[in-house]
Amino acid sequence: MNYFIHTLDLKRLLQLLEALQRAGYTMTKLWGDFLRRFPLFLWLLRVLGIAVILGVLALTAFLGSIRYGAFGPLPTKEDLAGISNPLASEVYAADGTLLGRYYFEHRSNVRYKNISQHFVNALVATEDARYFQHHGVDLRAWSRVFFKSILQKDESSGGGSTISQQLAKNLYPRENGKYGKWSLVIHKLKEVFIAVRLENLYTKEEILEMYLNTVPFSENTYGIKVAAQRFFGVPTDSLTAEQSAVLVAMLKATTTYSPVSNPDKSLARRNLVLQQMQRYGYLTRMELDSLQQLPLGLNYSPLNHNAGMATYFREHLRLELKTLLNDYRKPNGMAYNLYTDGLKIYTTLDANMQNYAERAVKTHLAQLQKDFIQHLQGAPAWQNDTILILAKQQSPRYRRLQAEGYTLAQIDSIFVTPVKMKIFDWDGGEKRIFWSPLDSIKYYLSLLNAGFVAVEPATGAVKAWVGGPEYKYFKYDHVKSRRQVGSTFKPIVYATALERGVSPCVRVGNYLRTYPQYNYWTPKNADGKYGGVYNMEGALSNSINTVTVNLAVRMGSLNVARMAENLGMSAGVPAAPAIALGAHEASLLDMVKVYSTFANRGKRPELYYVRRIETARGKVVYQNWVDREQWQQPLTQDHADIMTHMLRSAVDKGTGKRLRYRYKFTNEMAGKTGTSQNHSDGWFVGYTPTLAAGVWVGGESPSVRFRDLHLGQGANMALPVFALFLQQLEKDEDYRQIFSAKFPSPSADVQELMTCSRSAAMKPKVDSTAASVKPVKQAGTPMLESK
Repeated sequence: MNYFIHTLDLKRLLQLLEALQRAGYTMTKLWGDFLRRFPLFLWLLRVLGIAVILGVLALTAFLGSIRYGAFGPLPTKEDLAGISNPLASEVYAADGTLLGRYYFEHRSNVRYKNISQHFVNALVATEDARYFQHHGVDLRAWSRVFFKSILQKDESSGGGSTISQQLAKNLYPRENGKYGKWSLVIHKLKEVFIAVRLENLYTKEEILEMYLNTVPFSENTYGIKVAAQRFFGVPTDSLTAEQSAVLVAMLKATTTYSPVSNPDKSLARRNLVLQQMQRYGYLTRMELDSLQQLPLGLNYSPLNHNAGMATYFREHLRLELKTLLNDYRKPNGMAYNLYTDGLKIYTTLDANMQNYAERAVKTHLAQLQKDFIQHLQGAPAWQNDTILILAKQQSPRYRRLQAEGYTLAQIDSIFVTPVKMKIFDWDGGEKRIFWSPLDSIKYYLSLLNAGFVAVEPATGAVKAWVGGPEYKYFKYDHVKSRRQVGSTFKPIVYATALERGVSPCVRVGNYLRTYPQYNYWTPKNADGKYGGVYNMEGALSNSINTVTVNLAVRMGSLNVARMAENLGMSAGVPAAPAIALGAHEASLLDMVKVYSTFANRGKRPELYYVRRIETARGKVVYQNWVDREQWQQPLTQDHADIMTHMLRSAVDKGTGKRLRYRYKFTNEMAGKTGTSQNHSDGWFVGYTPTLAAGVWVGGESPSVRFRDLHLGQGANMALPVFALFLQQLEKDEDYRQIFSAKFPSPSADVQELMTCSRSAAMKPKVDSTAASVKPVKQAGTPMLESK
C-alpha cells in the first residue's frame, strides 16, 4: 500500500480523468465500455456476489443452527437464572475453625462483597481489561487475536474470550472432539451466545461472583474461597495485591504456575500480573517495584481427605452423616447430598485441643518408636513369620496381583523386587526410599499406633479425636478399634461392688487363689508379690489382680458385665471372671464413656460430636439438643464420688503417679493405667473435674509388643500422651479453668466412709447367685498384668 501511494502520480491521473470528461466520457460509460471489452470480469463479479450472499446466508444459518440447538441445546434464561454449582460440605469446629470438606469437586462459594478488590483488579487487568465496558463479547479483543495471535503469531498477545465467555465455559464444559475439526469453533460460538444471555440476566458483579466461584485452580480446587484458604490461609476479603496476583497467575495454567510445584514460574507469572495491574492503573509504579521484590509468601494448607486437622474424626463423621442425613429431606423431597449440597456441619470439636492432641500423639509415639526399636535389638517386632505372611496377604498390592491372575511365585517375586516408594517417616512426615514391597510391610508392621479422645463429661461433647499418627498412611481409626482393655476395666469391678453394698473399707487379702469353678484358674499379680490386705482404694490404686478377681467372683461376673454396659461399654461384655482383669476387648470411646460417668457423678453422658447442620443458605437441617435429664444414672452420686476418690489415689500414689512426679501436675485429677496380656496394649484413661480423656497405644497386631513390663506398661506407653496433652492446655490461658476446677465435695457420709475407720465399715452384701454364674470361657487361662 505504501509503495502504491508513493509511486502513483495523482496529478497526472486527475488530468487524465478531466480529459476523458471533456471528451464526453462519464464513469458510467467508462465502466460499461470496460465490461463490454472484458465480459469475463462481469461474470466473475456476479459469481463473487452470489458467493458472498450465499456465504452470508450460510453463516447466518450456521449461527442460527447453533443458536437454536442443532449442536446441542443452549441453556435457557430459566436455566441460567437458576445456576447452582455442586458445593463441598464443610465441617467446622466449635469455634468456627474449618476442619475440612467433603466433595467431588473441592468448591465453596463466596459473595462478591467478600472478595478482595485487589483480586478483582488483578483478574480484570490480566484476563479482560474492558470487562466493565463490553456486553459479553469484546470485538477489539477479537481483532487483536486475528492480527497479532494469528497473522503475527504472537502467543503473548492474549486471548479473545471475555470473563463472561470463560464463565460460560466453566458452567457448561466443552466436549472435546464431539464435532470433529469444527469442535473448537462450535464451542466458542456457543459460549458467545451463553455469555450474551448471562450479561442480559446478571450484573457485572454477579457474573464476576459466579466466575470466581467456578474457576478451577490446581489439585481439584474450585473457586477463589478455597484457593485463598489453601495457598495463603486467609479469607477472600483479606487477599493482598501480590497474593491475588499469584492466584490469578494460576488461571493461565494451574499446574505450570502452581506456587507449590513450580514456585519459580509462579513468581515470574505473578510479576507479569502485577505489571498488568500497573498498566491499567490499579498499582502505581512505586507499588509495582516494591511488590515484585516480595517472595511468594505461601501458607499452604491442603484440606484434602488425607491432610489437615482431625482427619480420623472427619472420616468417622462422614460415615455417620451418610446415615443421619437419610432422615432429612430437601423441599423437593430428595435426600441431601453430602458431596454436592454445600452443607455446613458444626461439631463439638475444640480446634486448639485437637491440635494439642495430635501433637501429643506424634511427639510421644516418635520417641516411643525409637525406644521400641532399641528395645528389640535387631529382632523382628512380630513374634512369628505367620504374622508377616498374613500381613503380606492382606496388603492391597497382594490382593490386586491375585485379582489380575498372577501366580503365587510371580507375586512372591514382585514382593522382593525393590521399587521407588514413599513411606511414613517420624522425622520428616514421609520420605522416598528404594525398597521391596516386603520391606515396606515389615516396616509398617513394626510401627506403634495410638488413639486418643477427649470429652466433656458434663455435656458429652467430644472435644478431640485422634485415631492414629498419620491418616494418609494409617487408615485404621484406633478411637473405634477394639483391643483388650487391661486394668482400665478394674474400676468397673469396684463400682459393681459398691452398688451391691460392699463397703470401700472392706479388706481383702492379697494372696494366690485357685478357682475350681473356673477351670482351676489362678490369677497372679504382675509383680509376683503377695501378702497383706487391701481395702478398695489400696487395691485399685496399686492395681492388685488377686483382690480385684476376688471381688469380681463374689459379685458375680454377670453383674460386673451388666455394670460395664450400664456405665458405657458397648453391649456384648462376656460374663466371665477374666473380664475383671480386662480380658475383654473394647474401644477407646467405650472406656472414656465409662470414666466420664464416674466424672459426671454417676450419670452416664451420651457422647456426641454434631451440634448442628445447615444448608448453604443457612437453613437448619439438624439440631442436636442435649437433654441431660434423659441420661441414665447407673451409679449413685455417692458411689461415683467414691470411685473418683479411689481413682485420684491411683494418680497421686498409684500406677498413675508419673503425672505427679515426672510431669509435675498439681491440679486435681483421677485416672487409671491399663496393660493387656503380654503388654500388647497400653492404656490410660483419666479425667479432671471438667475434662476426660483416654489413650491407647500398641502395634497394629497384638504380637507387636514390648518384651517386658517396664517399657510395655500403660504408664510408659499411654500415660505420656495424656500428660503432653494436658501440658499444652496448661500453657494456654484459654484453658486455665481446667486446672483450677475442683471435684465436687462428697457428702458427709462418703467423706466419713473414705476414712475407712472401723465404725464406718459395712458388712459386704454378696450376690447369692455368684457361685452359680457360668462365665464365657476365654481363650487360654488369663494371667494379666496389673499396671
